[in-house]
This record gives sequence, C-alpha cells and structure tokens, in this order.
Amino acid sequence: MAEAILSFLLNRLSTFLDQEYAHLRGLREGLQFINDELGSMKAFLRVVESQIEQNNDLLQEWVKQVREAAYDIEDVIDEYMLIFAPSRVNEFYGCVQNTCTSVMTLKARHELSNKVNDIKSRVENISARYHRYKLEFDFHVTESNSFAAEENQVNHIRQRALLLEEADLVGIDVRKNELLSQILDDNSHLKVVSVLGMGGMGKTTLIRRVYEDTSVRRQFQIRAWVTVSQTFRIKPILMDLIQQLHKEIKQSVPPEVQSKDVDGLKLFLKDFLQEKRYVIVIDDIWSIDAWKALIYALPDCNCGSRIMVTTRIKDVAIASHHEHCGYVYIMKPLSDEESWTLFCNTTFEDKCCPMHLQDVSNRILKKCEGLPLAIASIGGVLFLKDKNRIDEWEKIYENLTGESEGLGKMDRLNKILLLSYNDLPYYLKSCLLYTSIYPEDYAIDSWKLIQLWTAEGFVQDREGMLSIEAGYEYINELVNRSLLQVSKRYPNGSIKGFRIHDIVREIILSEAKELGIITLVKRRYAEGSSTSTRRLVIQDFSNETQEDIQYKHLRSLLIFKYGDHTSTSSLLKSLCGRSNLLKVLNLNQLPLEKIPKEVFKLFHLKYLSLISSKVKVIPKFIKNLLNLEFLNLAETQVTKLPREILKLRKLRELLIYQSGNYFNNYAVSGFKAPKDIGRLLFLEVMYTIDADNEKLVKEIGKLSKLRELGITKLRREDGKELCCSLEKLTNLEDLRVWSLNKDEILDLQYSTIPQSLNVLLLNGRLEQVPQWVPSLQGLRKLVLMSSGLVEDQLECLQMLPNLLKFALWEDDELENLCFKAGSFQKLKKLCLGKLIRLRSLTIEEGAMPHLEKLELTGCELMEELPEGIENLKQLQEVELYLMPDKLTAEMTLEKENSRNCRKITRVPPILIVNWRYGKWEEHHL
Repeated sequence: MAEAILSFLLNRLSTFLDQEYAHLRGLREGLQFINDELGSMKAFLRVVESQIEQNNDLLQEWVKQVREAAYDIEDVIDEYMLIFAPSRVNEFYGCVQNTCTSVMTLKARHELSNKVNDIKSRVENISARYHRYKLEFDFHVTESNSFAAEENQVNHIRQRALLLEEADLVGIDVRKNELLSQILDDNSHLKVVSVLGMGGMGKTTLIRRVYEDTSVRRQFQIRAWVTVSQTFRIKPILMDLIQQLHKEIKQSVPPEVQSKDVDGLKLFLKDFLQEKRYVIVIDDIWSIDAWKALIYALPDCNCGSRIMVTTRIKDVAIASHHEHCGYVYIMKPLSDEESWTLFCNTTFEDKCCPMHLQDVSNRILKKCEGLPLAIASIGGVLFLKDKNRIDEWEKIYENLTGESEGLGKMDRLNKILLLSYNDLPYYLKSCLLYTSIYPEDYAIDSWKLIQLWTAEGFVQDREGMLSIEAGYEYINELVNRSLLQVSKRYPNGSIKGFRIHDIVREIILSEAKELGIITLVKRRYAEGSSTSTRRLVIQDFSNETQEDIQYKHLRSLLIFKYGDHTSTSSLLKSLCGRSNLLKVLNLNQLPLEKIPKEVFKLFHLKYLSLISSKVKVIPKFIKNLLNLEFLNLAETQVTKLPREILKLRKLRELLIYQSGNYFNNYAVSGFKAPKDIGRLLFLEVMYTIDADNEKLVKEIGKLSKLRELGITKLRREDGKELCCSLEKLTNLEDLRVWSLNKDEILDLQYSTIPQSLNVLLLNGRLEQVPQWVPSLQGLRKLVLMSSGLVEDQLECLQMLPNLLKFALWEDDELENLCFKAGSFQKLKKLCLGKLIRLRSLTIEEGAMPHLEKLELTGCELMEELPEGIENLKQLQEVELYLMPDKLTAEMTLEKENSRNCRKITRVPPILIVNWRYGKWEEHHL
C-alpha cells in the first residue's frame, strides 16, 4: 500500500518540480532531496510489502513512516497549490508571480519551507534505516527488475482469462438437487428451507444456483433476493424487497410507499404478496429477531410459496424450521475428491496438477479443510507461481503452518485469505483496500468504483490504455484471485457489478483501518485512525459526529447513510469548511436541494457525485473547481449548466440526465450546455446533452477523447452536422441519440461512424437504417425506438456479426418480422416492445442460435407465440408483458389443442404479466 502511495506521490512531485520551477524559492532544494531519497527506496519498498512477515514489527513500522512522510509531502504540494494557484486565474499553474511578493504569501512560504525542512529531516532518518534494513534482509531488487516482474504478472493474468464463476464450482449438483426436491414439492403451505453452515462453505453460491434454476422460475410467479447481514436494518430490507418484486412485474413502486414506516411497509408487502406463489431468498441472516421481523411481512396464502434462508447461526435455522413447515440443510465441507477437482480447476491452466507438485499441493489443500472459498483463494495465489519452482510452493505451505497449527477452520480460512491479500502486487492492494469504504453486502458498481480509484490516484492512464480500461483489468485480477465475487456482467462478458464476501471484507477492513486508509463512522463512533483521517466514510448518519477526528488532512468524504436535509447540509458545511484539501466528495441520494457554498471552495476537488439528490441548480461558482475530473448529477433536477463550466478544463466525465419509466426505459431528458462546449477537450463521457442548435452539434466534433456520448432533441437538419462530428470521434464506443420528438426524422445517412462503436441507441424516425450501421463489426448492443422501419429495411441488421442484444420499441409500421436462418449468430437477448401493428413473428431454424432471453411487450395484434420459437435451443427465459388476451389466456388455461400450448412445451419458463381489474396479475408457466 505504501508503495502505491509513493508511486503516485513521486509522479506528482516530479511534475510539480518541473512546472513550478520558477516559483519554488527556498523550497525547491528540499523538495528535490525528498524526491530523490523517496525514489531510491521505491524498488526496495515494493519488494518489502510483498515479502516481509506480518509479525516483523520493525520493518512494518519503517513502512508506516515512509507512508506518513509521503502523505505529508502531498499535503505540502496541495497547500502550495491552494495558496499560489488560486481559482480566479485562468490557467492552473499561471499568474502567480505577483502574489508571491505579498506579505501573506511570504508568510505562507515561510511556513511551507519549515514543513519541507521538517519532512527532509524525517526522510533522512528513514533513509538511514532503509539502508540498514536493505543489508539486514538482503533484498537485491532493482527498479527495472521489479517493474519487469510486475509486467510479467499482469501479462500472465491476461493469458489466464479464468474467472471463477458459480457454475464452475464442483460438488454442487447433488446439493442443489436435494434442495430443489424440497422447494418444488407439492406442499401448498408456506415452506422455509434453511441452509446452515460456516462462512466460506458456499451457502450463497448453492442457494443462488437453486434460485436461478429453470424449474424454480417456472413454478413461482414472483421472486426476490435480499441480504440481511449482521448490521440488520429492517426498513431498507423491506424497501429492497418491494422494489425487487415490482421490478419483477415491471411496475413502478407507488410513490406513497417511500413515506411509510416499518409497520406500514410490512402491511403493504403482505398485501402485495396475497394470492401469489412467491419464492424469496433471505441471505446471511444472523439473529432470530431479524428473522421474526421479516417473516411477519411474508404471508402464507396456501399457494405453495417458499422462503430460502442462509445462516451461520444454528438457532436461526431451527427457529425457521419449527415455526413453519421447514427443512434444514447442513452444509458440509467438500470431499477430498471434490476439493482436489476445485483446486486443480483454479490453480492449473490445463486443470491438471504436474507430478512434481502433487505432494506439496496435497499438503496445501489439506490446510483448506474442504472450504470452497479457501481453495479458490489459494488457487488464485498458486496460479501465478512458477510451476517449476517447488521452493515457491513450499514457502506458501510454510506460511499456512507454524502458528496456524491447531487453529479452527475459520481461523485457517482467515489465514489463507490474508495470505492471498499479502500476495497481491502493490497496485492491487491499494485498490482492494479501498473497497472497504462500502457497507457490508453492498452491490458495488465497477464503473463508479473505477472513477473513485482514478480520482484517488490508484489507477492512472498508461501508454496505450485509459484509466477506465486499467481499472477493469484490476477488477478482473481480483476476481481471478477469488477476492471479489461477480454479481452482474455486461452482455460482452465484462464485469458490471460485484460483491465482497463477508470474511474477505472483514480482513481488508481491518487492514484498511490499521494502515489509516479510512476512518469509518457508524452512528456516533469512528473506527480507524482519527489523528490524521484522510478518508472519512459515514455508513450510518448521526447528528453527533466524532469531534476528535482531525479533518485538516481529509482527502475523501463518502456518505452512504444520511439524515434529513437540515442535518445533512449542516454536516457538509462543517466538513467541507474544515477540509480544504478534499479531492473526493460522494453525496449520492442525499436530500440536498442545493450544493453548500463551501463545496465550491474545494480547489483540489476531483470527484463530485450527487446522484439522485434534489439539487436543481449548478451555480456559477462551479468555475472554482479547476481540478474537477468527474461530475455526476444523474437523476437530479439539474437541466442547465452555467457558462462557467467551461473553466473546468480537466473534466473527464459529465453525467446529467433523468431517465424515464420502466416500460419506456430508454426515455431520457438531458441538459442545456454552453454553445462552446468543445472547449472541454478532456471529456471522455458526456451524457446527455440537448442539441439546441447546429453550432453546439458542431462543437461535439472537437471532443476527440469522447468514449460515450448521449445527445437529445436532435432535429432533422442537425443530422448531417452530427455525423460530421461523430466521424472525428475515433475513440467513441457508446452513442445514444434521441430526436426532438417521436415524429422528428433522424437523418443520419452521412459520413462514416468510427468502427470503435459497440453500443448504439437511436430514438426517432428513420427513413432507412443508416448505411454505416450494418458495417459496425464490433457492435454489441443495438436499440431502435420509434424508428418506423418495416421488415425489409431491418434485414440488413441480421448479419451484424457480434451483436449480443437487439431491441425494437414503439414501432407503428412493422407488421411482420422474420429472423432468417443464419441471422444474429451471437445474439443473446431480443426485446420487442410496443410494436402496435406486429401480427406475426417467425424464427427460422438456424436463426439466433445463442438466444437466451426473449421479451415481448405490448404487441397488441400478436395473438400467437413466435413461429419457430422451438428452434431456439439455448432459450432460458420468455417474458410477455401486456400481450393480447387471446395469446395469454390459451397458455394460462392450458388448452392442450391450441397452437400456443404446443409451442411452449419445448420452451423454458414463461412469465406473463397483465393489468386486470386495476392491478397487475402475473403467471409463470
């Protein structure tokens, strides 16, 4: 961790010395000495952090001193920039000559000089110990060799391309089938099936496989999954349940639900589930009180509903069994054979252990005691070890013996996971420890996390690779080592979201607190360093904050649990007013109506996120945030940006939009931007901008770094200019365009769009498919809305070679649609919605051979299931929303002689959702 901080600092210090050469009177010599000394320690520190024993207190204390010195010199740089490069100047490093002669700046320079001299003395002492330790521990690693080793490891992981998925775990099928027999029996009463076992046994993985099974999807009308965890709070869990269940039927949650108290939410949920056959998973429940609080809201309607529970607590499993017709499944460790199979799958590229490694492998495996998480984690470590160096493998075994002999399974699992953490390269340690900012069982969004990593300096642009690309590689590496668990993927297979196993989180949280990486506030108590807090994470808001926390070093403020508007605003004003070196401010979902003025004094701020807040206006003071790189105002009420936004020349990502309702989930409103938005030359993401005039559309062509662009309110006459602009955006990957209204023509028959495009959304009338669309070889996702195209015009799209998702919505011209043999060879998801004239849909044999999900919504004249639907051998889900009664009634009444019923006998579960008698009705077939 210290090495990562040092690398980031040395880059900053080198740039700072070069750019501020003329103004560093009295400071330059001391800073240059510090730079040289810290640089000479870098290779040694990189090796030290990966090789020293955890109980080597002397060496760990030395590493701590290096880290603190690095933090302090970063403070000096930031304080200098705050004083000598004020926000009122146009250029970040310009126009400071006159202010340097003032009395105020002379005093500040004197104070900074004293700080530099103090740090210089400390670094001299640290350096003396560095030379002593280097000799004592006999580390002989050069910077170039260390860098080469790092590069080789990265390349090795790239070659591996092994992501341990739930489906690859061994020994799970027998367990799964036993649980399925309990879930799918003919008992009409509410039944509770509990899975009991210690952490790391694979309870959640097992029950997830059951929950996703085709037979479960077919038998139950509605499903939901909630995670309880130790920090049990009933209201958020009830809200999560309600939101999931409404999403299942694609219905919005009634607005009045937000204002209900706990009892009101329970009654609402209980009423919603009446007369429904549901299956609900309650994952990781720790107490009988938590169980009783939840079970009251889950009714027994004699519909054959099921609740599945995972727990480590025997009393919880017994209580759920006694109170309802239930079954308790006790998780057991993997057998020796299963353990060996899982070990080989995760350790060796060919899944086969070489003869010369079998003995040491068996000894290492024995230490895992059949725990899947332990086996997968140690496999991730060993995969990267030289298969010809038995001594490296013996060293791993030795690290698992000694003091760990006689430990229980949980202690040994912790030992293995700590070893996995210690084996990480320095850059991954920083990134993994940073994930401790998230609350327990939090669903982490990969993209948002990478933004934070970048703002914190953990991920940087590299030659030939952007920070976002490097960030995704880091996440892949951590998944490969079984330290992160994938929860969502994009259609192309990249990781969209993940969670952290409770036990892994406990380890990294402990490390992060010990190293002073974060200070965690829960209610009124601060956990972690409070003497020099650099990252303050508020996971449970209280009006009374910890007064003994020192805020002057604060770099990041992240709030996950908030109070009312007044108390939240007061807290922000206090923290921002005392912490003028803040770089990261995460205020998502806070009930703020305006941004406190103290925020606009944060000259060093790089990341500002106010997602789903109530903010309406961005004031002109935004111009003061000259270092801002990430501004996220998604789902706020902001509709216009002031001209002063153009001062933010470092801005990389700008997101301001409001999304539409669920059935019209591609509807988006954007923001009005200054006409010369093209000045923001570093923008990589801009979503979503209103196309107010031709000049603004032309400006987009100046943003050559754009990777993602959303543009709304496009007029027909702006189409040619937009295409000319897009032609210049050679890095563009994601393009989404909305016309001025549904009747406005999207005239995009011009120029050539970059082949880098992999996501395309067009919402508006098309006279024909733009000629450049069928040539997009890398296109993964295509959405056409209100296009007005007919079957012949759409045929040119069926040969797109790499398309994974295709959606057609709100077309009022299309009457027949046929997917030809050989079409859409890689398509996985097909969505057809509100095609009001569509009568027939035909799927020829050989079309869409890899289709997994078919979704049909509001096709009012379509009275039969697609002809040839049985040809879709890989189909796993069929969902019908607001489809004609003739189509759905035949299937729900099981008319054996109907054509629709004959078709569905060979397809997977079908979900049918309709609006009847003032409420939604769902059926699973």
